[in-house]
Amino acid sequence: MSDRADGTFAPLRSSTFRSIWISSMVAHTGSLIQSVGSAWSMAEMSTPDRVALVQTATFLPMALFAIPAGAVADMYDRRLVQIVSLALALGGAALMTAASLMGLMTPAVLLGFCFLIGCGAALFGPAWQTSAGEQVPPALLPQAVGLNGVSYNVARSLGPALGGVIVAALGATAAFAANALCYLPILFALGRWKRQVEVSRLPPEGLVRAVTSGIRYVANMPPARTAILRAFITCLLGGALQSLLPLVSRDLLGGDARTFGLLLGCFGVGAVSGIFVLQPMRTRFGNENVLRSCAIVLAIGMAVLSLSHSLLLSCAVLLASGVAWMVAVTVISIVLQLSVPRWVVGRTVASMHAAVALGVALGAWEWGAITRDHGVDTALQVAAALMLASPLLGLVLRLADRESSIESDTRALADPDVRLGISGRSGPISIEVVYRIPIDKARDFYNLMRELQRKRSRNGAYDWSLSRDIADPETWSERFRCPTWDDYLRLRSRRTLDESEIFARAGALHFGIEPIRVKRWLDRPSGSVRWRDEAPDRGNAELKMPGQH
Repeated sequence: MSDRADGTFAPLRSSTFRSIWISSMVAHTGSLIQSVGSAWSMAEMSTPDRVALVQTATFLPMALFAIPAGAVADMYDRRLVQIVSLALALGGAALMTAASLMGLMTPAVLLGFCFLIGCGAALFGPAWQTSAGEQVPPALLPQAVGLNGVSYNVARSLGPALGGVIVAALGATAAFAANALCYLPILFALGRWKRQVEVSRLPPEGLVRAVTSGIRYVANMPPARTAILRAFITCLLGGALQSLLPLVSRDLLGGDARTFGLLLGCFGVGAVSGIFVLQPMRTRFGNENVLRSCAIVLAIGMAVLSLSHSLLLSCAVLLASGVAWMVAVTVISIVLQLSVPRWVVGRTVASMHAAVALGVALGAWEWGAITRDHGVDTALQVAAALMLASPLLGLVLRLADRESSIESDTRALADPDVRLGISGRSGPISIEVVYRIPIDKARDFYNLMRELQRKRSRNGAYDWSLSRDIADPETWSERFRCPTWDDYLRLRSRRTLDESEIFARAGALHFGIEPIRVKRWLDRPSGSVRWRDEAPDRGNAELKMPGQH
């Protein structure tokens, strides 16, 4: 372990992070043991395209449910979300074991259980990854993200080899049972975590609204959007390497389950080794150049693998490919988590999970179809050619270089002046902010407001507009809307330090005796009006609500 306070392994000094990290490694090992059993069972029961469908069935739930799972991780206690998701996966693993014991396993049943276990993983992933920020100081978040990647990749180096031995010696049923048992340590570790609950002054968003907020944020945050697109493309092309390994083992190397496990183990050992080069490479070359280098290594690896009939050469190629895969995916994940504030990090990470899973699932299906028609060597060569061309994406989709996370602005704002009896569900709410800007500062102000538009929009505002008084060119009016009063209060609470700086720069251009004027309008005021004399009048009810314009 590094002696430096900010060294690669510094997050392991936190007992909570350490216990969850170790137990998650065990859980991932079990999942990979089950993956070996599933893939080899399918290879014995069915055709090559269905072997690749094991990957599709496992990762498809992530593509379908990751974004709602990310919303759930942001809305509720991430510890409880992880416990529930692991219980679902444990139930699926236990049923899978029982079905195999009773001789009920068919290709369709196998894919169904892979899908069910994948649903638990889809719910678990965003909550697990984003909870690292609650277990270590913010300065150690990049290292914690990297170590979480190592947790999976240590399991990748052990799980497949163990899975190959278990399947060869005891059969697939034993592999399914081992997976079920491996969920128990992390459930115990999460049960012991005394998570500090953050009390919000506002009720949680509804699930649909939370999902919409997350999608809007990603759509209006270019660094996050770019990272997610690069993750999808990398996994769409690179997924050929992992989804076709059972067929590489059987058809190109003439091996059995042990050979398959050894190949996966070599890939995992390489991935674990990637943690030692990750930070030096990011520091020296920058995120974009690191990703480009990894794509080239993966392309060469797939090309050599397609031509190799030597187990030793194939293992060496997979070691290098494992390093490249781990570094590529982790660099993208670090960029993503450093580019967004905590309130939306679960949904943003889930968007990446969905992109990764969709890329792997679609890629597995496509590479399986090419393998069925043209052979595994041709499929790998096509994937290698496309991966070799992928660094050109950096010309239009360049990964950002960022070393620190976005910090929320926790300074309290003055409560809005509310003299109308409204509730959190009242709305829509329109906000008008009136500035007086000197004529010679008009261009500077306009550019700042265009920047401010993106920040308002990703935090929940819509129908944003900027107007200028024809009769008085020094008067400018910014307008936007929020669906409800609660949504407006959430928008105010989502400020980051970067955004507050933009607000301050725009406000500094205002001149005159009067301060910036803020008007808040209830767009549908019918509920606030007493239509009959006998109806109670709540218009004078005092309403204390938390509060920036």
